[in-house]
Amino acid sequence: MDTTSVDLDYDAMSRARLRKLPAGDALSARCPSRSVIDLLADKWTLLVIWSLGPGPMRFGELRRQVEGVTQKMLTQSLRSLERDGLVTRTVYATTPPSVEYALTPLGDSITAVTGQMCRWAEVHMGDVLLARRDYDEAAEPVAEPGTTAVRSGRRLAR
Repeated sequence: MDTTSVDLDYDAMSRARLRKLPAGDALSARCPSRSVIDLLADKWTLLVIWSLGPGPMRFGELRRQVEGVTQKMLTQSLRSLERDGLVTRTVYATTPPSVEYALTPLGDSITAVTGQMCRWAEVHMGDVLLARRDYDEAAEPVAEPGTTAVRSGRRLAR
C-alpha cells in the first residue's frame, strides 16, 4: 500500500501497524517523513545530536558545548528529541537532582549523517561565504542614474 497516496490517520493506527509502515516518499507533501525531516533540519537539533554522539551529557555541559543556544531552545530541542525517541532523559536522585541526556539507539543511528553535515559545513564554509558575497554583489544595481540595471538577463525594478 502506498502510504503517500491516501490520507491516513497515523495517530489512530495501532503500534504494530506503525512499526510495519513501508518507507515513505519525502517529496510527497502528505508523507509523515516530512515531520522527521523538519526535526532533523533544525539547527539546534542537528548540533545537539552531534554533541551527544560521544556519550551522555548533563544539561549544563550540553549548553556549554552548543554555543549560542538559549536555555529555552535547548530545552525545546531536547523535549522534541525525547518525544521522537532519539534522546533519553535520566533523572538521578541526588540533591539537587541531576539530569543526564543520552542518545537512544535510534538517535545514535543518525549521528553519522549529522556529523557528516557538520563537517561538510566546517570544510566548505569559505566556499559558501564567497558564493553569498558574489551573489549579493551581482544583485546590487551598478547602473548610472537614469539607466536600468540588469542582472542575469532580467531587468531589475528601480
